[in-house]
Amino acid sequence: MDFKDIARFALALTICTEWVADTALADTATARTKGEPNITGVWERYPSAFPEGVTAFDDIPPPGNGPDLKEPYASQWKAQEAKRQAALDAGTPLVDASTRCLPEGMPTIMQAIYPIQILQTPGQITVLAELFMQTRRVYIDQPFPAPDDLAPSYYGFSSAHWHGDTLVVKTRGIRKDVQFFEIPHSDAMTIAEHYRLIKPNRLRVDISIEDPVYLNTPYRFTYEYKRNDKYRISEYVCDHRLDVINSDGTVSLGVK
Repeated sequence: MDFKDIARFALALTICTEWVADTALADTATARTKGEPNITGVWERYPSAFPEGVTAFDDIPPPGNGPDLKEPYASQWKAQEAKRQAALDAGTPLVDASTRCLPEGMPTIMQAIYPIQILQTPGQITVLAELFMQTRRVYIDQPFPAPDDLAPSYYGFSSAHWHGDTLVVKTRGIRKDVQFFEIPHSDAMTIAEHYRLIKPNRLRVDISIEDPVYLNTPYRFTYEYKRNDKYRISEYVCDHRLDVINSDGTVSLGVK
């Protein structure tokens, strides 16, 4: 066998090896997704996130009966809710994350005031929200980083696994200033979600928020969505150029 024959053989062996590796990866991806429900699609809250007669985001009440907060946090939270409602009634709403064009973060993004899109791919679930064009990533079968390596962020780190036909997700590492209905939380907060198709085009997500520092009991509630494949997610750039944030923490509309 001369040098050219050896070179041809080496090239053929390399191509064959790469083909086997690619095939193995493809087979692994197929095996991991085989039998899993397909939750890819555009989803909108069902029933609507806006209760009948409500037209403003800030008027939407917390889901369920609200959080079972420890004292003094419960009294402080109720006082803040009353203050915010009084400001709304007076036509001078208080500044909030939306006013500042900040991401909703977790778990508020799942409230889906506007539709969300879920992309189910091998190793990852991606949630794309129309509101502010947010992106949330959920990693399948990935361990949580060490506490010192888990930098607080708007969506935290989400790790998930399939348990039969249910996607089980746990999220940690949410920034303290990212609050769901202004509910305070600590670094120890964990958000658990269970995703399950209850009908071909209906998705149920059971959510449980645990925080040993602030909550007496886990805060549990459920969101349901219906698939709307005809809906196209639109560009939604946050632009509050006419909003004026006043020194007293209220927001008013500026006139140019």
